Amino acid sequence: MALIVQKFGGTSVGTTERIRNVARRVAKFLTKGHQLVVVVSAISGETNRLLALAKELQSEPDPRELDVVLATGEQVTIGLLCMALIERGIKARSYTGGQVSILTDNAYTKARILRIDEERMRADLAAGLVVVVAGFQGLDAQGNITTLGRGGSDTTAVALAAALKADECQIYTDVDGVYTTDPRIVPEARRLKSVTFEEMLEMASAGSKVLQIRSVEFAGKYKVRLRVLSSFEEEGEGTLITFEDDTKMEQALISGIAFNRDEAKVTVMGVPDRPGIAYAILGPVGDANIDVDMIIQNAGVDGLTDFSFTVHRNEYQKALDVLNQQVKSHIKASDIRGDAKICKVSMVGVGMRTHAGIASRMFRTLAEEGINIQMISTSEIKISVVIDEKYMELAVRALHKAFELDQPA
Repeated sequence: MALIVQKFGGTSVGTTERIRNVARRVAKFLTKGHQLVVVVSAISGETNRLLALAKELQSEPDPRELDVVLATGEQVTIGLLCMALIERGIKARSYTGGQVSILTDNAYTKARILRIDEERMRADLAAGLVVVVAGFQGLDAQGNITTLGRGGSDTTAVALAAALKADECQIYTDVDGVYTTDPRIVPEARRLKSVTFEEMLEMASAGSKVLQIRSVEFAGKYKVRLRVLSSFEEEGEGTLITFEDDTKMEQALISGIAFNRDEAKVTVMGVPDRPGIAYAILGPVGDANIDVDMIIQNAGVDGLTDFSFTVHRNEYQKALDVLNQQVKSHIKASDIRGDAKICKVSMVGVGMRTHAGIASRMFRTLAEEGINIQMISTSEIKISVVIDEKYMELAVRALHKAFELDQPA
């Protein structure tokens, strides 16, 4: 008997028939003697519908009240799934994030989990119940409803698995695992049997939508065995995400190519080339709760330099406003420019540690396709480039072919 946390995304519970299918799948695991905690997202499209309603009333919805609205989507799903389970004769009980006592900070719309009280869940599991928990949400110390950001149900599932010391956390989604890249762009993309937490973390940060980056961070930190599976296939091993030493990893130079269309670039021109200038620019941006991704500061000329960074496209205008209102005059920048039509393409693989020439091969491939690189960022197992958005698919296809990712390792 194993304790398993399963998470089902919005498409997996998109209709009542699909909710029945989830109940049937849960029943199958119960017949094997497993204990189950099931985390669900809102029905596909529901979060967007609720957000649109909020924006009809307030162009920039109040973050606290927006979380109150958005959290209702998952509450509907947990009730419906429990009904489907009870209809099959399975004892089940639903909990919102607050009821199961998921304590978060008060960063509305992208809160972080601080603590989970698993006592109630353990009691239900011991009594033979299936525990169904609303993903994406929690409560702060003052009892306010908070949400964890897009994809937050993944983080809820992994956090519960860590708190309960579950044997495995299974993420069910509309794909049957992690691929070398998006099969919709490269039909020859290949499903990976396993990837390391490091690789998955880099792929998630680079734009892979299979798992939310914070869920991977949680899994790696608390050593949660994590597996990505398809909601629509009865059988399949999916992709196991684990530590490099825990299994025989695929010894490819590159494990995958990730991309992110939701990037925007901001450049602060003609700033003084002196100590503290990076903080003077990014301090107010961070205070505005805007996440910064890639950062580049050019070599100084005549005491001046240019400073560029990327943010999520949804926060692009907010970043420009902060810079123009709080930073530009303070540091005497000559100009602030932006480009919301860029994308980031990244190659990820633990093989980079022991093989030279990966970057030059990547740059040569892009040059042969006539694709100009605007920014470059590297880590031990990742190389990311910012390019014009219109070349994204061409770049992904060319790199996938150049590194022979369609071939088994």
